[in-house]
Amino acid sequence: MPTVTFSVLYCFVILRHSDRKILHVNVAAHLNAEWTANQVVQAFPYDSAPRFLLRDNDSIYGDEFHSRVAHMGIKEVATAYRAPWQNGYVERAIGSIRRECLDHLIVLGENHLLRILAEYVKYYNHARTHQSLDRNSPVPRDVEPPANGRVVATPYLGGLHHRYSRAA
Repeated sequence: MPTVTFSVLYCFVILRHSDRKILHVNVAAHLNAEWTANQVVQAFPYDSAPRFLLRDNDSIYGDEFHSRVAHMGIKEVATAYRAPWQNGYVERAIGSIRRECLDHLIVLGENHLLRILAEYVKYYNHARTHQSLDRNSPVPRDVEPPANGRVVATPYLGGLHHRYSRAA
């Protein structure tokens, strides 16, 4: 992601396939295997690590990353080279982040991008509907009957997106 000063920042995203929930995002100007391994540890504290980690063949997954992930009991599954379709859920989430959020905002720096992504992840997980989840969000929402009151809009990202719910 380019910034207002034309420096490039990289986003790291961890998505759970079962419910399309974004579990972790972070931003850095320079990525390496140690930083990436630390992100996996932060995303899965204690004994919450998944059995498998589907990843691409980027150079940020070096020896430090492999040993840390193996120590956590996670089996790595690498996609084929130049085959983004093999990890379609994450590719779709990254495309959504770009199209629905980052293409509409000017990023000032690393902290600003991290705040933007944190707000978008909140929207993505709690308000954005997904066809594959039967038009629900990764954190399921109940159907609200008209008796709950009128429909109100809750803005996300300064009004770029909204969540509509009923309020008395």
